[in-house]
Formats: sequence, C-alpha cells, structure tokens
Amino acid sequence: MKLSSFKIGVLSFLIVLLLMPLGHALMILTEHLLNDSKYIGAFAIGVIGFAMLAIGIFKDEKQALATVLGLIGGVLVWTGWIEFSFVWIAEKLSIPALMENGEVATKPEYLVMMSSLGLLLAFLLLFLFTQNRCTFFVWFQRVFKLTKPLKMADAQFKPLAIITFIETIMLLWTFYLVLLFVYDKDIAGDRHPATFIVAFGSLFWSFYLMLKLIKLSKFDYAIRYAIPTVIIFWNFIEVIGRWDMFKEIWIHPTEYWFENTITLLMLFAFIAYYFYENKVKLKRSRELRESA
Repeated sequence: MKLSSFKIGVLSFLIVLLLMPLGHALMILTEHLLNDSKYIGAFAIGVIGFAMLAIGIFKDEKQALATVLGLIGGVLVWTGWIEFSFVWIAEKLSIPALMENGEVATKPEYLVMMSSLGLLLAFLLLFLFTQNRCTFFVWFQRVFKLTKPLKMADAQFKPLAIITFIETIMLLWTFYLVLLFVYDKDIAGDRHPATFIVAFGSLFWSFYLMLKLIKLSKFDYAIRYAIPTVIIFWNFIEVIGRWDMFKEIWIHPTEYWFENTITLLMLFAFIAYYFYENKVKLKRSRELRESA
C-alpha cells in the first residue's frame, strides 16, 4: 500500500463521513427554522441537489468533480425530496411518533418510510438483473451465473455523477430500512441480538471495506468506494446513538451550532484539499507522459 493511496482513501472516507451528520442537521434546521414553510425549503434543497447532479453530468470529463457533485446531489435530494416526502405523509395522516419511556424513539416519517420496503426490493432486483459494476451485485450475478445472459463482458458507459448519485440514495435507503426493521419490537427491538449483529457486523464490514479503500489510488473511484464504507459504518453510529451511548449533536444543530459549524468547515476544507491533490496528481501524470 502506497502512502498516496492511504491518504486518498482516508480523505475520501472523511468527506463522505462528514456529510452524514450534516445531512441530518440540514433536515432538522429546515424543520425548525422554516416551520410552516419547511416543504418549500425541502423542495429547494432537492432542486439544489438536482442542479448539482445536472452540472456533474455535463462535467463528466472531470471525474473527481462529477463524483463529488453526484455525492452531494444525492444527499441533498435524499434529504429534501425523499425524507421530507415521508414527513409530509406522516403529518397528512397524523401518524404519531413511536414513544418509549416518554421519549420519541422513532419519528413518524420513519414509520412511514418502512412502507417503502417493497419498492426498495423491486429496485434491488433491477440492479441484480442488469449490468453494473457494484461489487455486491456482481458477486450475486457470478454466484447465480447471470454474467452470460446479462452480457457482463460488454462495455457500458455511464456518467459518473449519476452512478454516484444513485449509489448514495440506494445505500441510504437500504440501510435506513435495515435499522428501522431491527428497531421494530414486533420484529426484533433495539436491544435484540439482531440489532447487535447489525451494529457490530456493520462495524467489521466497514473496517474490511476500509482496508480496500486505502489501497485505491484513483480519486473519483475512492469517493465512490467510500460511500458504502461510510454508510455501513454509520449503521454502528446510529445504533450506539439509539442506545444513548453519546449525544447526537447533529440532531440538535441549534444547541450544538458551533460543533456543527466546525463539521461543515472541515467538510469544505477536505473537499478543497481533495481537489487540490487531484489536480497535483493529474499534473504529475501529464508531466510523466510528456517526458516519456
């Protein structure tokens, strides 16, 4: 493993990691600050995410930029359009929150989100039976001998922004539902062995993915690989937060405004450094080709 690959992997991990709490904080701030106008704000957040995706599609030749725009666009569309659509339905149907010991254990919108399981499974089937480069689906395609009927050897071009955008949304959606179902007392419960398996299984799985991530030397690929690494790791963070083992400052962005502001500034700094390092690497590659 080269030092440069290690740096690229860690940097990519940190960029995606910092986006997770900031996405939560953005949703809470939209609800609290805009109040009755929160759905207008949510729609605007989604529009910004869509605009980032569109720019990324047209900037596909700049692979690092297209990937980062797809990532941020995915988080914003998920937060603004998808999560708030569940909030809207929960409020429209007056669905109460799940209460435990006098406190909110699961918000109404997440209870509504559980109804999207069938739709998620349909999308997962779509990815299973279509050509893609996701290691998870490719493994299943090999096991079930789908590579030949799906013509896996054929080249297929896809814009990097779209790949990153869809990857982000699908992974967020999948693991939201995994956690919601294991938290459900009719299925398991947040202190059930299944929840411990999800929490610590995710921790070890993310560690395994991290060992592979720090060997990657290509910036855009490292970001795309960091997305599942971080989201799977975030399952562990979510569960220990559910167990009240630490204070989730991103759920209280006004109370912990300083810490959340520092997190946002760190994200900007890491992204700026990411582009700087990518530019330096591309420049060195050009110089080597010209001198050859």
